[in-house]
Amino acid sequence: MGTVDLVSYMTQALYLVLWLSLPPIAVAAIVGTLFSLFQALTQIQEQTLSFAIKLIAVFATILLTARWLSAELYNFTISVFDLFYKIH
Repeated sequence: MGTVDLVSYMTQALYLVLWLSLPPIAVAAIVGTLFSLFQALTQIQEQTLSFAIKLIAVFATILLTARWLSAELYNFTISVFDLFYKIH
């Protein structure tokens, strides 16, 4: 296993982290923006309410995408372990 292979797997790992973290981050940004707009329109000044809504939305997103997240992580882990097997 050369340097090129190691860099390739590290690049794949970073792209996987970026791809898997995209749904919760996008949902948090969208819900946060919409709820902030709602707070501005209704003049509600409670900061913890916004945090609680975003927390619930992110938790729901992780629950809904858990099957896809775990499948992607499982496939990447299997490919890394197969690489370890090929080394020895």
